[in-house]
Amino acid sequence: MNSCSKDDNVAVNALEAPIANAPKDVNDEGFRAKWNYVSHAKSYLLDVSTNENFSTFVPNYNAKEIIDLNEVVSGLNGGTQYYYRVRAKNETEISGYSNIISVVTTGSSNIPEDPTFLKVKANKLANPFFVGMAVKASQLTNGSPYDVILKNEFSSISAEYEMKMDQISVSSGVYNWTVADKIVAYGNSNDINVHGHALVWHNSVPQWLKDFSGTDAEFKAEVKKYITDVVTHYAGKIKSWDVVNEAVDDNGGTMRNTIFLQRMGANYVKDCFQWARDAAIAAGDNSLLLFYNDYATSTNVLKQDKVFSIVDDLKASNIIDGIGFQMHNNYLNPTRAQIEADFNKAVAKGVKIHVSELDIQVNQSNDISTFTNERRLAQKEKYKEIVQLYNALPAVNKYAITIWGMKDNESWIPFSAELNHPGNDWPLLYDSNFAIKSSHTGFLEGLD
Repeated sequence: MNSCSKDDNVAVNALEAPIANAPKDVNDEGFRAKWNYVSHAKSYLLDVSTNENFSTFVPNYNAKEIIDLNEVVSGLNGGTQYYYRVRAKNETEISGYSNIISVVTTGSSNIPEDPTFLKVKANKLANPFFVGMAVKASQLTNGSPYDVILKNEFSSISAEYEMKMDQISVSSGVYNWTVADKIVAYGNSNDINVHGHALVWHNSVPQWLKDFSGTDAEFKAEVKKYITDVVTHYAGKIKSWDVVNEAVDDNGGTMRNTIFLQRMGANYVKDCFQWARDAAIAAGDNSLLLFYNDYATSTNVLKQDKVFSIVDDLKASNIIDGIGFQMHNNYLNPTRAQIEADFNKAVAKGVKIHVSELDIQVNQSNDISTFTNERRLAQKEKYKEIVQLYNALPAVNKYAITIWGMKDNESWIPFSAELNHPGNDWPLLYDSNFAIKSSHTGFLEGLD
């Protein structure tokens, strides 16, 4: 009782925890740690460690008191992983810890990249999952470098573009199966899972359907016929489908104003899933997994909320099995906490999670002209982080992590007008010569 006062409703620790920022000036021997200003703080306490749980500290960096909002951390080893966090201080009052920032010093640790095949390590996990790759049919020639890597490293494939509606549907009820069949046959004959991508997407509407002059009811019947015919054609050969792709707008958490919304109404996503489920069951495929697929849900909360409201509606009708998080990320964002929150919401919904289109940009601001050591190692850590978070999921929620392309120079990201990416980038696991990168090693380390 003696400790109470008229201000006893004020928390004892009124200082907010700082927000730590990405490091600057990373070099072989150190980096500049940075954090945001905290109101009423007179100094800050900086911790630096070589392990994420801070069970040990770098000498001189255990609650090192600093007056400024940054500190040059020096005397470190090259090519080494470090972590830092910070607290705010005002006399005897100390805040909670900030978020933890990961940084890898440049230079070489003299440790070569790990040549272990991805699927080999993933298959040894207590709760394994598919390791996937986006492919083009032209890459699937027996004995080609693509073919060798796919057979050694990957347990699942997705068509990068060649199984979308405008590639298959020639006109009403008329289909060109040739290219899509080649991709599916390659997977089936090599014991590689095939994930279908995607039945309905606003950017892959064939011209005949764009120009369709029938009634809205007739338009809806055409979409139903397409979904039914495609799912039936590949029944038992494709284990999962992205039924609808990117139906939610980037602004305001509303439905994207697509031709499907305009002509089929607000329930079109649910209709598409129901038709896919019905077609699979009619074809004797009772185990087909149906996914909704979208991007930027980790950082766009309004979009995330809308996506999960769609999942709730589909789940209530038992016509969805999973959600695809595209994860066209960069080496700084989304943060570990944002990705984990996104995953946890999906786990709470009881659906499978597919990291469906993973790549990690290192030049999103177009500020480098070559792939620097700093960005190489930062990319490695971001791949490791995502795989760690995914690997920690409950077994029932795991499906696959799919990398969106094989070689850096063939990625959709560099010089992309659609993405507003004017310069080069190196977002994948293999360089232009099919050599594994540090990002590949990071993926493997995430499986530990």
